[in-house]
Amino acid sequence: MMKQLSNSVSHWRRLVSLSAMALASLPAQLLAADSVSISKNWRFTKGDPAGLTTDLRYDVRPPIEDAGDGKLADARPDAAVKVDDNGAKVLKPWILPSANPFIKDPAKHHVRPAGNPGGDVPYVQAGFDDSGWTPVDLPHDWAIAGPFIKDGPYGGMGRLPSWGIGWYRKTLDIPASAKGQSIFLDVEGAMSYATVWLNGKLVGGWPYGYNSFRLDLTPYAVAGGRNQLAIRLDNPAASARWYPGGGLYRDIYLTTANKVHVGQWGSTIRTPKVSREQATVDLSLTLDNDGDKPAQVEVATALYVLDAHGQRTGRPVASIARQSASIAPGEKAVLNGSAILTNPRLWGPPPTQAPNRYVAVSTVTQGGKTIDTHETRFGVRDVQFDPDKGVIVNGEHIPLRGVNNHHDLGALGAAFNARAAERQLEILRDMGTNAVRMSHNPPAPELLELTDRMGFLVMDEVFDSWEKKKTPHDFHLIFPDWHEADARAMLRRDRNHPSIILWSVGNEVGEQYDGEAGAKIGRELVAIAHEEDPTRPATGAMNFAKADMLLPTTVDVISLNYQGAGIRGIIGQYPAFRAKFPDKMILSTESASALSSRGEYMFPVAGAISGPVRPWSGGNPDTHQVSAYELHASDFGSSPDRVWAADDQNPYVAGEFVWTGFDYLGEPTPYYTSRSSYSGIVDLAGFRKDRFWLYQARWRPDLKFAHILPHWNWPDRVGQITPVHVFSSADEGELFVNGKSQGKIRKRDYEYRFRWDYVVYEPGEVKVVTWKKGQPWATETIHTVGEAAKLSLTADRAAIASDGRDLSFVTLKVLDKDGNVVPAAKQKVDFSIEGPGTIVATDNGDPTDMTAFPSKSRDAFNGRALAIVKAQRPGKIILRARAEGLGETQVEIGAKR
Repeated sequence: MMKQLSNSVSHWRRLVSLSAMALASLPAQLLAADSVSISKNWRFTKGDPAGLTTDLRYDVRPPIEDAGDGKLADARPDAAVKVDDNGAKVLKPWILPSANPFIKDPAKHHVRPAGNPGGDVPYVQAGFDDSGWTPVDLPHDWAIAGPFIKDGPYGGMGRLPSWGIGWYRKTLDIPASAKGQSIFLDVEGAMSYATVWLNGKLVGGWPYGYNSFRLDLTPYAVAGGRNQLAIRLDNPAASARWYPGGGLYRDIYLTTANKVHVGQWGSTIRTPKVSREQATVDLSLTLDNDGDKPAQVEVATALYVLDAHGQRTGRPVASIARQSASIAPGEKAVLNGSAILTNPRLWGPPPTQAPNRYVAVSTVTQGGKTIDTHETRFGVRDVQFDPDKGVIVNGEHIPLRGVNNHHDLGALGAAFNARAAERQLEILRDMGTNAVRMSHNPPAPELLELTDRMGFLVMDEVFDSWEKKKTPHDFHLIFPDWHEADARAMLRRDRNHPSIILWSVGNEVGEQYDGEAGAKIGRELVAIAHEEDPTRPATGAMNFAKADMLLPTTVDVISLNYQGAGIRGIIGQYPAFRAKFPDKMILSTESASALSSRGEYMFPVAGAISGPVRPWSGGNPDTHQVSAYELHASDFGSSPDRVWAADDQNPYVAGEFVWTGFDYLGEPTPYYTSRSSYSGIVDLAGFRKDRFWLYQARWRPDLKFAHILPHWNWPDRVGQITPVHVFSSADEGELFVNGKSQGKIRKRDYEYRFRWDYVVYEPGEVKVVTWKKGQPWATETIHTVGEAAKLSLTADRAAIASDGRDLSFVTLKVLDKDGNVVPAAKQKVDFSIEGPGTIVATDNGDPTDMTAFPSKSRDAFNGRALAIVKAQRPGKIILRARAEGLGETQVEIGAKR
């Protein structure tokens, strides 16, 4: 049995958005403790300046010879292509030193060459006139506005122009009070190959687009003056198998600190002993001395309870004894202390547990004066990994009911938005989801704050590829130089989050095929994970490696993609791995990959419980839609029904992460002319597919409901067989069409839906009555509805903050005269807005819709569409929708301070 006792903590800084005047008015003592958001008021342009003679490439990349769509999603990755740089004077030698803080062996640290590449480029100069550039606020995704690329092999990356060169500029007013302090740029995410100049001087950069990073601006900054910041991004054209987005797509902070301060991600809290009666809290705090003199400092730490909103409450509940340290100039000191929490409030996943949290507030003093204050959020919980039972949290067995999610937020693209992410998690929680795998990269820090607060279990993942490539310009190009720094950066940033229970060092990497060569890399990455966090296990998701191969020996947990249920006719691999690794927990890191389009039903309906999408068998080659009977999957995947049969026949399996929770931009198997995937349980707009209720029946077995499909509006099918399926956790059901029984069915072993496959269509009423363990359970009725007659608008939140970030997601429905959704309605709808609000984007969940997301006109897709609204100032917002022949409707949204 592998036991994990750490209780993670979210490294938390005070996120303060201040104007330059307010920043200048702050005393130096307060500046030392703050990271100030600089995400507003940037200037942006695409492309390098004309006539550029300086080589601003990070490195020479191999040519793209074949980046076409349609490559098998589970195809074997290829060896890297060796490139002769012919002596090109690229920026790589100047960027590599940014990785040094995360390279363990000092002998391997990179030495920065002399010179200032790019210093002569106009865009980095303070005097350059950027008034003609586009004003933007961060987070910013330069590609999401489109237009979509309708022709050519761009489906894999979402048919949006995410690749290319982009420049961002911002003037920083750094107050005179910052003189003599350390000044840092903290970037939460930049896509990708970021290079940063300040006042015309090359500072450094970071190639990997998903990691957060810090750059030291101190040698280049002018305190008490204006400073010109310029950031260049170079996003490759074939860098991903999905939509990566482009730009400064997460927040950026300016951090000003005393020369002696808590280092970047410099606090770690672990709880080696946890019980209901008490918990031991161990704090490790790393202090940096960036000055040229020795420093004698003291640190005192107090522990507080956080409320459900993450606010500190009451008096300290425990404290760590004051400690002192002497730190030589340019060196670090690590202080370790402990405290005892009596009757600790444990962190655990709802609904049976609560995600309680604490915060440790560490105060650093020098000569009796406070020079730094650092807050570390954490949760107290005990997690065990049992090879027979699975995951056990605080003594309770928690089956993993998880989903995979890519990082885009649908119509908002890659630009992170906390409310959009929270909405996704709320929808998933309603389905019964308790776990999320971050596929296949470090997420936005704010997303982990949400999973901490809401109580989701998380698998945090760092790489989709190692040295072998899946696309010509993916991470394999920089893996040899950057894998240690990128792995350690993610681990240090995230290791204090209580929601994270498992690290993943790779997904379906090509090294599965390589025996000892691949296992060597696996061992190195797992060792790094153990060094940075010895309290959690590390794994890697395997879609090919079998039990007798070497790569599975390198990981702590066996994580299988699709292999449990079997891939392409190969029998399920659970028993083989169980026999080979009886002491390792087994889970499915990717399951199902079922495909469907919301509200699209195709006939005839297959009698099998699972099958691949083929023309007229699950898929329509003319419309490029996939049947919503939820029986079809990618070639390498399975329906949920088949997955669950494999799981139930192997009860030691800890659970699953379904591919995927939400549809996502790119990778639109099997129709690469589309913009977005078909694999989501929820469509791109956030509307539930029928599969949602199938999973809800599995994951919330005590919820009384019955869901009928398809809809009952089939004027062209009168007298034809039209199968009716019902999703419910009941074990017995009877179906009626216009009052006539279609028979009573009892689920047999390894059956997860009710099927009446020989119902003859006639307009009217379909009703199902269900029972569970002989007792009445749930009844559901659907009807043939009338023609489209009107519209309705419903806001998910009637009041939002007027900060330009909070969002209201407004659902449009096309209704008949009696208020029923018209299931096949596809009318064009025009949206308009009045008041201090903006329509950020519209969508409908149709993977084939190539209307640009900012468009105010959108066709409904099977009766629904979506408008996303934000507010810039307080007031009343009126959103209106109009469609020809259906009139107009409106909804009011309040914008508050």
